[in-house]
Amino acid sequence: MLSLLPERIDRMLLLGAHCGDIAIGAGGSLLEFCRSHPGVRVSALILTGGSSLREEEERAALAAFCPGAHLEIAVLDLPDGRVPTRWERAKQALEEMRAPGEPDLVFAPSPHDAHQDHRTLAQMVPTAFRDHLTLGYEIVKWDGDLVQPSVFLPLAEPVLREKIAKLHEHYGSQRDRSWFDAETFGGLARIRGVQCHARYAEAFHMSKLVLGVAPLTGLDPVD
Repeated sequence: MLSLLPERIDRMLLLGAHCGDIAIGAGGSLLEFCRSHPGVRVSALILTGGSSLREEEERAALAAFCPGAHLEIAVLDLPDGRVPTRWERAKQALEEMRAPGEPDLVFAPSPHDAHQDHRTLAQMVPTAFRDHLTLGYEIVKWDGDLVQPSVFLPLAEPVLREKIAKLHEHYGSQRDRSWFDAETFGGLARIRGVQCHARYAEAFHMSKLVLGVAPLTGLDPVD
């Protein structure tokens, strides 16, 4: 399996339809990237939950999941489950996220996600960020919409444990959900780890990748 490392990570963009989506889908990766790139600029946009307990939870959680980063968070108050009917406002907010500068890496929902809010946001992303490295995270839920991912980020067991602990610490409003437990998060991470020869991993979907071949130097020309 080929490993690719981004040339640089100066700014990351985090996109979520709901508070908690980003941390659930990419929390371990955020911990790894932010610690590997001290001072990275992280901008987050969440479409729902503004001016509520969910926003308070999200701000505290993302601060914990992005240690040492310069973090900016915007939480809108679009109605949960009705994001497709608020396309214009969501698209405008998404486009405004480009103002501070081009992101080197974008985390967003996967376009095949069965939840209408997740799917709508995922469909918007390539209309605003056409030439960016975009990773679509996955969220386990009742719909059974998980499909085989193509990108993996291995997680050491302490990082996975930290992710699960932070999810439970910061998202108290979600603890009564039947799927919100350590077995769910750890189980999916174990499966994704098996698929990339690691113990645990987070996995993502990527729709397009362009390969560049550097010119060879110092070699004799071929006759």
